[in-house]
This record gives sequence, structure tokens and C-alpha cells, in this order.
Amino acid sequence: MTASIWTEDRIARLTDLWRQGWSAAQIARDLGREVSRCAVLGKLHRLGLGRGPQVAALSIVRSRAGAHRPKTSLRSPRIDARPDMPATATATVLTVGRGECRWPYGHPGEAGFGLCGRTVARGAFCAAHAAVGYQRRSCSVDSLLRSVAID
Repeated sequence: MTASIWTEDRIARLTDLWRQGWSAAQIARDLGREVSRCAVLGKLHRLGLGRGPQVAALSIVRSRAGAHRPKTSLRSPRIDARPDMPATATATVLTVGRGECRWPYGHPGEAGFGLCGRTVARGAFCAAHAAVGYQRRSCSVDSLLRSVAID
């Protein structure tokens, strides 16, 4: 079994520097070559020390909180809900050009597979297919992650 790199002196220095607000990388450099940033973070975790002082982070948040932010619309301009939908494919993978809708009709490898081919309105699709293909999320990613977070 090898001797631990964590002597009492190093642990005392680690906790002192952490409480002063040093980063894990700075502490690792200070403690010497055999101590990595990951080793510092692991030891801090095992010692039960938190993320350290967050005074700087709080002052930044406070300064941003008072800043004026112009109101912006949360909704993008609506494309006509159902513009006339093309009935069949007019292009193939080999003939579709730049600025032509790439909405697929059918399944690749099957007879009759093709692409829409109409003029692009937004992204890679015509107005009719963009209305179907590009839809806003009903909730934000953050609220979705919070709803599935494990406590």
C-alpha cells in the first residue's frame, strides 16, 4: 500500500487556501506536482467543504439584477398555420438544389421516395413544412430538467 499524499500539513493548507477563495487548480499548483486538481476536489468533497466563498458571484448577480433589459417578444412571428401543403414530391435527393425544400415524402429506399422541392422559406423547408417542422417548445429546458431532477 502506498502512502497517502494527504499529510496533516497539506490538509491544513488545503482548507486554509480553499477558505481564502482559491480555485482547486491554484491549490493543486501550490501543493506540488503530485497533487492534481481532481485530487484537491476529491479531498474537499471528502472533508465536507462546500464550494467555498461565493462573495464575488453574489456581487456580480446583484449588479446584473438592476440592469435594464428591453422587453422582447417571446413568440416568433407566426407563419400561416397551414399554407397549401404540396401533395407530392417534386425533387429527389440527387436533384434537390440549394434553396429548395428538403421535406421527405415516403421512406428512403422505397419506391416513390422524394423531397418537396419548393422554394425554401425558413431553414431547410418551404413555408408549409416549416410550420410543421419548426415549433416552439411548450416549456423551457430548465423547467423540464427541474421536473425530472432526482433529489
